[in-house]
Amino acid sequence: MQETIANMTFEQALQELEVLVRRLEEGRLPLEEAISSYEKGVALKSHCQAKLQAAKLKVDQIMLNPNGDVELKSFDGEDA
Repeated sequence: MQETIANMTFEQALQELEVLVRRLEEGRLPLEEAISSYEKGVALKSHCQAKLQAAKLKVDQIMLNPNGDVELKSFDGEDA
């Protein structure tokens, strides 16, 4: 499972997470399948968070100042 998730794009992982959440919310899964789905959902959530953090770091590093010069600037607007 971890190898498959590690190779997913953010969009693929988010889509699969949404499907799992819907299935869990329906409440019709057998207990063992629900537990397995929950565990996979936790792994997918962690993967998505890591992808978002990596994207944020890239954005932080490529901000341009008004003069057109590249400067390191935090995504939330604070200078790094």
